[in-house]
Amino acid sequence: MFDNICKFLAENFSTDFATWLLGEPISLTDLSPSELSLEPIRADALILLESAELVLHLEFQTQPDVNIPFRMIDYRLRVYRRFPQKQMRQVVIYLKETSSELVQQNTFSIPGTRHEFEVIRLWEQPTEVFLRYPGLFPLAVLGQTDDRASTLQQVAQEIIGIPDQRLQNNVAAATAILAGLVLEKELIQRVLRRDNMRESVIYQEIEAEAQAKGRAEGKAEGKAEGRAEGKAEGLQEGIRQVAVNLLKSQMLLAEVVRVTGLSIEEVELLQKEIEGDL
Repeated sequence: MFDNICKFLAENFSTDFATWLLGEPISLTDLSPSELSLEPIRADALILLESAELVLHLEFQTQPDVNIPFRMIDYRLRVYRRFPQKQMRQVVIYLKETSSELVQQNTFSIPGTRHEFEVIRLWEQPTEVFLRYPGLFPLAVLGQTDDRASTLQQVAQEIIGIPDQRLQNNVAAATAILAGLVLEKELIQRVLRRDNMRESVIYQEIEAEAQAKGRAEGKAEGKAEGRAEGKAEGLQEGIRQVAVNLLKSQMLLAEVVRVTGLSIEEVELLQKEIEGDL
């Protein structure tokens, strides 16, 4: 599911999320729901991160959920029971635009009790916010924009600028999957692969270097093409890594196929590789 991708981002880029939501780059670590004494409620959508003084509770939602307010107060009380001295920030982040009134709801109320939490509707957030930090790049295309295709192209240029290849692959894969909520698959693949790279400054520098060497060695065209193909293969490797993470989280094979766009044969092979490592 898409919330699993968001969970991957929040856990692996927790400082970026803290900067966005808390206003400062606090170092956060995972907090397991099992540490809160009770069984988790929909643990696949639940993200708990903690610092020495604070617990950040995130819920990413693709569709409105009537149970969100209760889930918020339930986990607030669980955290208070375990860490009464810690502050807590609770944020529900809705990914896809909807007219449902449920996405406006930010309180849980019963006679004598009222609890408030934060709600962020991504389609109301300026895209510039998400272009500042690599861990937030995949959210930009879901932000407030009149041209999602152009926003995706801008994100793709930012991704190519990430120096770490593995990090670049992971962010590109997450971007491709989340963009599937609002854009066609063919457009996503075209922008995140070759077309965007040819327009980026970094790719042009690489291509220029390859052409210079090629003129000396008589192989300019082959080298430039090889670099472009290498970038495309890097994106596919990132998507396969996301599929592995989803399989390890016990997601059904059919769901992994739907979310990642891999074939059932590819996903079954990854599942066998995972089982072979156990």
